[in-house]
Amino acid sequence: MPELRTFAVCRQISTLSTINLNKTINSFIANGNLKEARKLFDQSPHLRNVVSWNSIIAGYFRYSCIQQAEYLFDEMPHRDVVSWNTMLSGYRNANNPEKVYNCFLHMNRYGGRPNELTFAVAISSFLHKDFKHLVPQLHGLVLSLGISLNVFVGSALMRVYIDLNDYKGLARVFDEILVKDVTPWNVLILGYMKFGCTSEAQRAFDMMPMRNTFTWSTLINGYIENNKLNEARSLFDKMSEKDVVSWTAMIRGYVQYGNFMEALKLFKVMLSSGARPNHFTFSTVLDACAGNSAVLVGNQVHACILKSGFPLDVVLLTSLVDMYAKCGDIDIAFCIFESIPERNLVAWNSIIGGYARHGLPERAMQEFERMVKSGIRPDEITFINLVYACGHGGLVEEGERIFNSMVTDYSLKAEMEHYACMVDLYGKAGQLEKAERLIEGMPFKPDVVVWGALLGACGLHSCLELGEIAANGIYTLENDHPAVYSVLSKIYGDKGVCSDITGLEKLMKNWRARKQKAGSWI
Repeated sequence: MPELRTFAVCRQISTLSTINLNKTINSFIANGNLKEARKLFDQSPHLRNVVSWNSIIAGYFRYSCIQQAEYLFDEMPHRDVVSWNTMLSGYRNANNPEKVYNCFLHMNRYGGRPNELTFAVAISSFLHKDFKHLVPQLHGLVLSLGISLNVFVGSALMRVYIDLNDYKGLARVFDEILVKDVTPWNVLILGYMKFGCTSEAQRAFDMMPMRNTFTWSTLINGYIENNKLNEARSLFDKMSEKDVVSWTAMIRGYVQYGNFMEALKLFKVMLSSGARPNHFTFSTVLDACAGNSAVLVGNQVHACILKSGFPLDVVLLTSLVDMYAKCGDIDIAFCIFESIPERNLVAWNSIIGGYARHGLPERAMQEFERMVKSGIRPDEITFINLVYACGHGGLVEEGERIFNSMVTDYSLKAEMEHYACMVDLYGKAGQLEKAERLIEGMPFKPDVVVWGALLGACGLHSCLELGEIAANGIYTLENDHPAVYSVLSKIYGDKGVCSDITGLEKLMKNWRARKQKAGSWI
């Protein structure tokens, strides 16, 4: 009996020491003392247990020491499901789905039984396009192992089925979740909206036992993405408690569809309500000012940003650059651009695009050269701005060089917008034959913008034959486009072909085309 009592006391002391060891290790890791934690771990081989190993491995992943975590994991004498989940979570947080996949395979091969967290981590890691096809297999494995779908695994599965455009899979997983909180309901609404099923999304919203602000924002954003602004605004007005995310979403919706005045009005209501804007709100409102050429309102928003004490990061400064450039003050735009400490590609594109719109191709080229020298790689938008700038300045050879360098120097694919800018460039320079050959050599069929650029050039140079070809091209895609009538009428008038004008009027009636109304910013 005394021997048994002594053994129990010794075991209790050993257990308490192991608990203290683990607490100390976790304390060191939380304070960033990873070396001290590992030193203590190495000095206590007789006290450490599987929890100690898991803590050190998690610490290595926390501070991006992935190789050390792998070495330690390989040395573990015994692993539990937490050990495997720690590795899987570490790889997921490091955005390495391939290692998550390999680790998951090893776990199953060496007898580790996955649990709900295992599948939640694996499924969320496989959102990457190269691994999405594995998710239905994981779903089948969950069912075969008899693991009930909790809200974490179920919600992760639902998100992948949304990305896979699998409507039935989304609904099936939702039904399989036995105990649902607000999260799977929100994902269901998100999926319905992505699939364009707005009625189903509204029905799910009405059936929800509880909602949060994210629920309302998801439904509002869904209506906006499905081009139902009135429904979005009606739902927004019903919200009892609007947070900054909801306000910003609704303002952004108006900006997205070009209703800039409504966006600015709603921003004014937001300020009156006492809601505090954030960086994204101000950036969206500045986009509205830029779209509406409302420089005075833009000045007021700029002042509001400064008074609010927000740090002027690259996002806000870039929005200010874009706003002032589009509102006509390129000098202030450039001053703000120069104040950006670390300029990203979006900032460079804003100033290059600003100079392009102001008809200053030389300055646009200078900024492009500065951008490249700074180590920023251009994208498709950069070249749209550059070719557009060349078109305004009549720099045909320079525009051709820029257009060709997209493929030869930067391995970028010319899209429809680039071809439209090149057609416009040739058209303004009177080189209509080059414009026609470019359209004929396009790797895809021209759209309304390309045909419109050619038609505008024909109107500028009174080219009847090519103008009719462009008009027919537009008609096949959009038979009520208003520019066709006005441009062809001008060409027929310049050529003195009065009979064709009368015939055109009859043709436009048959097309049911509408005349373009005159307008002026003044």
